[in-house]
Amino acid sequence: MKAGVIVFPGSNCDRDLAVAFERAGAQVSMIWHKDTDLPGDLDIVGVPGGFSFGDYLRCGAIAAQSPITRSLIRHTERGGYVIGICNGFQVLTETGILPGALMRNSNLKFICKPIELQVEKADCAFTSGYELGQKITVPVAHHDGNYTVTAEKLTQLRDEGRIAFTYVDNPNGSTGDIAGVVSKNRRVLGMMPHPERAVDVNHGGTDGVAMFRSLVDSVVAA
Repeated sequence: MKAGVIVFPGSNCDRDLAVAFERAGAQVSMIWHKDTDLPGDLDIVGVPGGFSFGDYLRCGAIAAQSPITRSLIRHTERGGYVIGICNGFQVLTETGILPGALMRNSNLKFICKPIELQVEKADCAFTSGYELGQKITVPVAHHDGNYTVTAEKLTQLRDEGRIAFTYVDNPNGSTGDIAGVVSKNRRVLGMMPHPERAVDVNHGGTDGVAMFRSLVDSVVAA
């Protein structure tokens, strides 16, 4: 599997994401946000966490205007896989690739700690390495992680089976306790917690390993 990781000014989890892909067996290339085209042979694109452009306006809003995002949108329209984590999730909502918006945490404080998630979907490429209802521990590190959708959209996401992860103990006020959602074709995942920070026992946990391994296995088998 060939993966690309987009790098914006202020990205600080790009290397972590690249390492997670590599440990799962993928070949990884780093892509600068001013590039106009993604490499044509990519299977999956990772949009990493961090503080793109310093988050001086609205998280992910400036990054969504970068030249590379037009190619990212085309990649999703062709059915390519994408994972957006934390600030990357914000970029995916700002581009309209995923629904909703990421707002300021309900307690108005930056949150940085391991947190428990429940697997709500175990039948897509990102989650097939887990059991439905399984509890996993993944770090969070965000100030604007309050995933917000209308009541109508929440019902739609539930009916369509697009909620991938929920918080066991909601830390930020997200609608429906949502921690991660997938696109209609199940090939785009946006999530606020950081699975790429949970792939090494020396970093405190390995519950993110199954995500990257199942993703590589699913893409290779497709």
